[in-house]
This record gives sequence, structure tokens and C-alpha cells, in this order.
Amino acid sequence: MKQLNEIQLRLLQEVADLHGVPAGAYNIRSNGEAAGRNSTANIEIVPKTDKPGIDIRIKPGTKNESVHIPVVLTETGLKETVYNDFYVGRDADVVIVAGCGIDNCGNQDAQHDGIHTFYLEPGAHVKYVEKHYGSGSGAGKRILNPVTEVHMDENSFMEMEMVQIKGVDDTERTTNAELKAGARLLVRERLMTHEQQRAISAYSVSLDGAGSSADVVSRSVARDDSYQKFDAKILGNAPCQGHTECDSIIMDRGRILAVPGLEANHVDAALVHEAAIGKIAGEQLMKLMTLGLTEQEAEEQIINGFLK
Repeated sequence: MKQLNEIQLRLLQEVADLHGVPAGAYNIRSNGEAAGRNSTANIEIVPKTDKPGIDIRIKPGTKNESVHIPVVLTETGLKETVYNDFYVGRDADVVIVAGCGIDNCGNQDAQHDGIHTFYLEPGAHVKYVEKHYGSGSGAGKRILNPVTEVHMDENSFMEMEMVQIKGVDDTERTTNAELKAGARLLVRERLMTHEQQRAISAYSVSLDGAGSSADVVSRSVARDDSYQKFDAKILGNAPCQGHTECDSIIMDRGRILAVPGLEANHVDAALVHEAAIGKIAGEQLMKLMTLGLTEQEAEEQIINGFLK
């Protein structure tokens, strides 16, 4: 594995909880180049030949294995688009950890756009963790525009944990999913913006098979002058169950827009959307302040608990 500097190692800890070389299969990308790659007997990682990115092939029946594919950027002005395709075999059960950390101390924007496409065979189970993080004192922005495409075969299951808590100036997160009979999708998004940051999350889930289901939940906090938009659409094209939820805390001069979209194209499609946006309740603050916390400390405690 290529030697990484202290900043790059810190970014890896933030986005992938890595404190060294991970066990199992991994592909670490740093400033537009491969910094390390390893395949296992059951998980093969192969670089693409026609465009930047990799193919990850997971053999049928693979159990208790993981794949780490984090990206770190520390060069101001660097902009890249990377295409990663995941082929998850029948009845495999794996954890995939992605994410990108950008440290920008310069005056030019730094940007990473990751296009991830998943193909889950029947009975496959995937837990997918994607964390985004930004740092650096420069005037240049830290920009991340991830696109996730999910194709789920019969009775497959995918759990997605999408996290962005600090430092990303501008992001547009797009997730599209197609589910066949018996497939289940679970999405948990956690997001916080501050200063002038802008974050747009767009989900489109097509429930095409009988017994398919989706549960998409976003929890977010908008502080200072930041802006968020949560746009979730579920299409029920068969006997299915779909649920979306936006639960947000607004502070200072923040703005949040929740856009529900439910389209039932079958009489047995059961679709539900919930949304709640509001400020921190005064009684919550008072209760913590009576325990000796300052108002700012009480706010931080409430936010940390809300975003867990």
C-alpha cells in the first residue's frame, strides 16, 4: 500500500473508521490514484480499462466478509468522477464501506463524484456504509456528488447508511433503486449542514415485484445559513410497502425543503410519507441546562443524540 500522509490517514479514519490497512478486500484511492488494493478468494477487485473506477465481484455464498473502498482528496483544484460497479452473488452476505474525505486548504474547489452501481442476485444481503467528510482552511469548496444505482433481484436485501455530518460545502446525493419480488431496501440518512452549505438528497425507489418493500428515513440538522432539500419518491408498481420519512431540526437561518412523492400504480401498493421540521424544543434545553450544561452544550447534546 502506498504511504499516506497524516492528513490522508485522518480522513480515512473519518470516512471509513480505518486506523491502518483493512482486513479483507479493499481499494483505497488518494488524489486520483490507487493507493492500495487487495482482493480475496471470494471478492475480486479489478480496475476498469475504459474509465476511472473498479469492478467488485463477490462470489455467491460469500459470508462475513467486507469491502473497503474509501477515497481521500488533499489537492486543491482536483476534480474527478469515478465509476464503481458491484456484482453481489446469490445468497452472499457482505459489508461494503465507501465514503470520501476532502481536505482543501487552497483557493480552488476540490470535487469527487462517485457513481456506484449495485447488482444484487437473488437472496443477496448487503450493508452499505457511505460517509462524507470535509476539512481544511482554504477558500476553495469541498464538493461531493454521489450517485447510487441499485438493482435488486428477488428476495435480496440492502441496508444503506448515508452519513454527512461535517465540512462538505455542496452536495447532491442521488439514489435510484429497482426492486423485484420480495426484495427489501432500508435507507438511513444522517445529515448536518452549517454556514453557507447546500445539501440535496434525491431518492427514487421503484417497487416492481410482489412483496417488495422500502423504508427511507432521513434525519438532518440545518444550521447557520445552510440549505437542505429532501426529495423522496416511491413508485408502487405491484403489491408492496413503501415508507419515507424526513425528520429535521432547523436552527439559526437554515432552510429545509421536504418533497414527498408517492405514486401508486397497483391497488395493493401501500405507500406512506411522513415529514417533521422544527426547532429544538425549549423544554429539552431547559432540562439539560438545569443539569449544569450551558445552552450551547445542551444544543450539542440534543443534536448528537438526534443524529445517532
